[in-house]
Amino acid sequence: MLKKPIAMHPFFFGLFPIFFLYSHNIEQLSFSEVIIPAALTIGFTAIALPVMWLILKKDINKAGMFVSLFLVLFFSYGHAYSLVEGFKISSVIIGRHRYLAIAWAILFIVAAFFIIRARKDLKGITAILNIIAVSLVVISLANIAVFKFRAEDASWGLEPSQKPQASYKETQTDMDIYYIILDGYASSRTLEEVYGYDNSSFEKYLEDKGFYIASKSASNYPSSFLSMASSLNMEYINYLGDKLGMSSNDRSLPYKMIEQNRIADFLKSHGYRFVHFSSGWGPTNHNRYADLNISVSQKKLNEFQSILIKTTALRVLEGNLLKDIARMRVINTFDQLSKIPQIEGNKFIFAHIVCPHPPYVFDREGGPVPETKFDMDIWGGDQKEYYLNQLIYLNQEIKGFIDSALETSGQSPLIILQADHGPRNTFIPGQYPTDDMFREGMRIFNAYYMPGQRYDLLYDSITPVNSFRVVFNTYFGTSYPLLEDKSYNSFEAAPYRFTEITDIVSYE
Repeated sequence: MLKKPIAMHPFFFGLFPIFFLYSHNIEQLSFSEVIIPAALTIGFTAIALPVMWLILKKDINKAGMFVSLFLVLFFSYGHAYSLVEGFKISSVIIGRHRYLAIAWAILFIVAAFFIIRARKDLKGITAILNIIAVSLVVISLANIAVFKFRAEDASWGLEPSQKPQASYKETQTDMDIYYIILDGYASSRTLEEVYGYDNSSFEKYLEDKGFYIASKSASNYPSSFLSMASSLNMEYINYLGDKLGMSSNDRSLPYKMIEQNRIADFLKSHGYRFVHFSSGWGPTNHNRYADLNISVSQKKLNEFQSILIKTTALRVLEGNLLKDIARMRVINTFDQLSKIPQIEGNKFIFAHIVCPHPPYVFDREGGPVPETKFDMDIWGGDQKEYYLNQLIYLNQEIKGFIDSALETSGQSPLIILQADHGPRNTFIPGQYPTDDMFREGMRIFNAYYMPGQRYDLLYDSITPVNSFRVVFNTYFGTSYPLLEDKSYNSFEAAPYRFTEITDIVSYE
């Protein structure tokens, strides 16, 4: 006689969307990012299942189906909304939350009614649902395991010969070092030529404060994870194409290079504390090698959790919830940066600020922008004004930080304000970029404040790969050779298939 099946399928139907989303974005994420959503889902199910068991007169099969129904509808709502968003019948927009939410509620009520009213034995259906739910999770976990195995095999054994080599002598340095990445901040020439905006007043402010502005700087690589893996390790990373494969989209190795980077290692070996600011984005959201991680969001959602919310029924809240989190993350970053001088000792401060990069959540005065969507990749010609407004607001925040850092630090700090790449508002999806598009996407803002105005090694066209070679040579007595400044393009589908575009994006 067969034992009565246990209704375990709600737990697996709840976990499957989380593991599925992770497995399809695995090259950009750490597995730790699924822990909180998975724990919340298990916790909810563990409470909801016995509650429904009591309500439904201790019928575990009906209780399990009821909870699974809720979870399936909850986790599918965002996907359904993406399909119907903006859909019109005549002049009426029916692709709105108000209509889809009503439809989802009706579907839930009708299905729940049939579950509750069912009179036949549901043990067989429970067994089938258990098999389906477990199979879905196992398949996702298998895909994750295969990817992780291949990634570890590909990333193992980075040759020491690929490390930048230098000899150095011990020198006395007494200064905080700020490396602040302003994601997607365009060069002044791009702002003038593409956006019709004169950024000279902001640059004059910086110059009056003693900054050196590399007015002809360009990014070495077109995307954040490549650019930061390069600049934080002071090297070109084209060798990743041979190591990982030209067609690979595995980001695990460059992510590791961002987290355990050579700049921080060098400075820590010289007695510096590594202070890392949370960005909300993948490899710069948290750093386990930092001496101090500073969280800047009261609502601690990372990029994966934000994407997951957009796939669920919580998407009805995204306009306020996710945009509010993005706003407060930027505001709190600058607030916390002003408090860094209170920490004793020499410090290396790394802050990746996802601004003026989308999502567009600030107007020129720093107010909210209710008409924009929460989208990390909402580049486009009609977004130029939103981008520019956000940049103008960001300038004001930077000024406040600079004033505070220069006035309150016990010793003169070293500050690098640098974009990882430029904006892409002229890019057209599916079209190979024109030279003008490349120039917009690669020319960057790049400014340096170096104690004692020691700018002898800086030059207008310096690129990020050389930034800390100059810093270390100037203040730590190293002898890093300066590399030839080059820019490489690659596309998202094959990020390690690099093509040099230095001549295209140069300012000459």
